[in-house]
Amino acid sequence: MTIEAINEQLLRAIGVGVALLDRETLKFGFRNDTFDEWFIGDNHSDHLQQLFPDLDLTTVQKSLFETRRYTSEISFKKKRRTLVIALDFTVADEDVLVLVCQNITRIKELESMIDSYSMMVERNTRALKREKEQVEKLLLNLMPRSVYEEYKTFGVVTPQLYDPVSVLMLDFVGFTEMVASQDPSVTVTELNDIYSAFDRIGEQFGCERIKTIGDAYITVAGLPDPTPDHAKAIANTAIRFVRYLNRRNLSHPHQWRCRIGLASGSVVGSVVGIQKYVYDIFGPAVNLASRLQEFSKPMQITVQGDVAHILNDEFDMEDMGAKMIRGFGEQPVWRLSDKN
Repeated sequence: MTIEAINEQLLRAIGVGVALLDRETLKFGFRNDTFDEWFIGDNHSDHLQQLFPDLDLTTVQKSLFETRRYTSEISFKKKRRTLVIALDFTVADEDVLVLVCQNITRIKELESMIDSYSMMVERNTRALKREKEQVEKLLLNLMPRSVYEEYKTFGVVTPQLYDPVSVLMLDFVGFTEMVASQDPSVTVTELNDIYSAFDRIGEQFGCERIKTIGDAYITVAGLPDPTPDHAKAIANTAIRFVRYLNRRNLSHPHQWRCRIGLASGSVVGSVVGIQKYVYDIFGPAVNLASRLQEFSKPMQITVQGDVAHILNDEFDMEDMGAKMIRGFGEQPVWRLSDKN
């Protein structure tokens, strides 16, 4: 077997098509079997332009003149399959061009698969990021940010004693009757609007909304970060809650009237529950605010005596006398009024 025959078999074995062309006329002088199998078939073209009509010969010649090399890719149908072939022209000498063709179909298919996979990973990453942001937003609605950061870092939340803080406890008068007599979707929509407004008002004075239970709304000043004027902050918040509802009732058919209790003292804050966890507070200030709210008439704010003395110089306070408060005994109770 001659050297040429051996070389031909090797070229065919590695799947490389080789052709030699006249540099001036671009006519084929030699083609191996692999080249003919890919491109010739029944087409007996002897000229490069006839075989590859889409090839820009001007660009080819220019590149060969400047760099003595030109590379390109072509794709075509072959037995119901699209083949992608890489073309590599090299100037062998002044009269001969060597054209080496390599089947890169599988490489292109793999590149396409990698691109598709990358796009899928990118989409999934964006989706996971959105879900993470939604979960974070949900958890921040359930607990203060500092508590959320602790939960995210350690997976648990250590119960903390906060002392002193001021607690606002609010509920609506006649809520049960309203729910029974009105369209539930309307009631929930209006309640959502009101609570959203309460949240915005509380944020202005540094209050942290703890939770809502039906028509009960609980917010705290001085938690999780200590606030020296927590009593004034909670009083301003309560007054503006009442002020907001009064304005709202002027333009809405459903009249929302609240009762509010304010108290200062200590509370313990922690996440409770395992599967359906929620951040909650417990302690004397919470219980006392709940008891004081029961003494309030519609659209009134009831305050414990210790808080009233702090607020007396800046707010209108009315002494309601001593009241027997369940769990706290007899204590002085005051009514907080809006100066406006």
